[in-house]
Amino acid sequence: MILPARRSFQLVGANAAVALLASLFPDLIGLWYVTVGVSLLLAFADMLLVATEPAPRAERFVPHSLPLGVKRTVRLRLHNDGKRLLSVQVFDHFPQQLSVSGFPLRLGLEAGKFAEPLYEVTATERGRLHFPCVQVRVLSPWQLWLHDLKLPVASETRVYPNFAAVAQYALMATDHHLSHIGILKKRRRGEGQDFHQLREYRAGDSLRQIDWKATARMHKPISREYQDERDQEIVFLLDCGHRMMAKDDALSHFDHTLNAMLLLTYVALRQGDAVGMGSFGGANRWLPAHKGQHNVQHMLNALYDLQPTPQAPDYAQAATELLVRQKKRALVILLTNLRDEDLDDLLPALHLLRKRHLVLLASMREQAIDQALEEPVDNLEDALHKAAVQHYLGTREATLERIRAVGIRCLDVPPPELSVNLINHYLDIKRSGVL
Repeated sequence: MILPARRSFQLVGANAAVALLASLFPDLIGLWYVTVGVSLLLAFADMLLVATEPAPRAERFVPHSLPLGVKRTVRLRLHNDGKRLLSVQVFDHFPQQLSVSGFPLRLGLEAGKFAEPLYEVTATERGRLHFPCVQVRVLSPWQLWLHDLKLPVASETRVYPNFAAVAQYALMATDHHLSHIGILKKRRRGEGQDFHQLREYRAGDSLRQIDWKATARMHKPISREYQDERDQEIVFLLDCGHRMMAKDDALSHFDHTLNAMLLLTYVALRQGDAVGMGSFGGANRWLPAHKGQHNVQHMLNALYDLQPTPQAPDYAQAATELLVRQKKRALVILLTNLRDEDLDDLLPALHLLRKRHLVLLASMREQAIDQALEEPVDNLEDALHKAAVQHYLGTREATLERIRAVGIRCLDVPPPELSVNLINHYLDIKRSGVL
C-alpha cells in the first residue's frame, strides 16, 4: 500500500497557494498549470520508484521463553537489498499479552547492509504467544510517499511463571545466601534423619552424635553428621477456581501461587525429593512426582498455560482423585484462597487426605485487608469499615483454627510472602521427620 508522506501535503499546500494567487492575479493561471503538472509528474515518478524497488527483508529473534512480569529484549534484523539508503519506520505486530513501548522505530538502512533494532517486552499473561508479522513503511526517494509493507515473519514464544527467580536462587549455594531472602536453616534436634558422613566433633554436638569406635581409632572426638531424609514426595494440589483470579498488584493470586510452586519445586528437588502436582477447579491436570533437577522444566511446561477459571472448586473430588493417583505417603500442599463458607466442603476433603498423607493448607490473604487495617480512622464511615475488616479477619482466623484443631497445618499469608513461607514450612517438616 502506498500512503502519502508529509512532503506530499506540503506539495499540495504549495499548489493551493499558487491557485489562490492565480485567482487574484489571472495572469498567473499559466504558472499554476505548470506547477500542477510538474507536481503530478514528480508524485507519479516518486510513487513508481518506491513501488518497484526491492522491499526490505526482516527477521525476528525472540527468546524461546519469557518469564511473567520480567523485561526481556527482542531483536529485529532488517536487510536492504536495494541500491539506495532507505529511511524506514518499523512496527512489530507483537501479541496483546505483551507490554511494549517505543514504537514505531525510525532508522536508516544503508544499501546492501542490515540494521538490528532492539525493543523490550514485558509479558503480562502466561501462555503460548504468536508474532505474525513486521510492518515497515519505506520513505520514497523524494519523500512524497510511504510504501507500507507487512512482512510475514512468524515467531512463537511461551510465557512461563517467573522462572527468573529460580535462576537467581540457583546461584545461592550456601545457607548464608538463602537467609537473605528469609529462608531459615534451623538446628535439628535428635537423630531421626539419614546418616550423611563422619566429621570432627564440634561444640554443640550431642553425645549421641559421637561415634565412639571412630573416636577411639582416630584418637580425637568424631561425630556422625545426618542429613534430612531424601526420597520423599511433595505433591501440590492447585486450586484453579474463580477466587484465584483476585489481584492485589500486577500479578493475580494464581500467578503468585505458580511462582511459589516453582521455587519450592527447585528447593525440594535439590533436597533429593520428588515433586508432582495436580490441579482442580475447571483446569484439571496431573504431573506424577519425579526426582531430578530436570523436573523443574517439566513443571514449567505443565504450568505455563494454566489459567484460573470461573468455576467453583470441588475439594472433595480433588482429594478423591489425588488418593487414587498418589499411593505413596507424601506432603500434600493444597494451594487455595480460603473463605469461611468453604469450610463445609473443605474439611471432609482434608480429613480424607490426612488418612494417608501429611497435609499443608496454604491460603492467600488479600493485601487490601492488611492495608485497610493501617488506614487512619477519621469518621464514622472509616470506623465501620475497619470494624467490618476486623470481623472478616476474625471469622477467617476462626476457620483456620478449626482446620488446625483436626491436625492440619495451615498457612495464611499475603501473596508476595507465599514463596518464602512455603519453603520455610517445607524445611521445618523435613527436619521434624513427621513426613
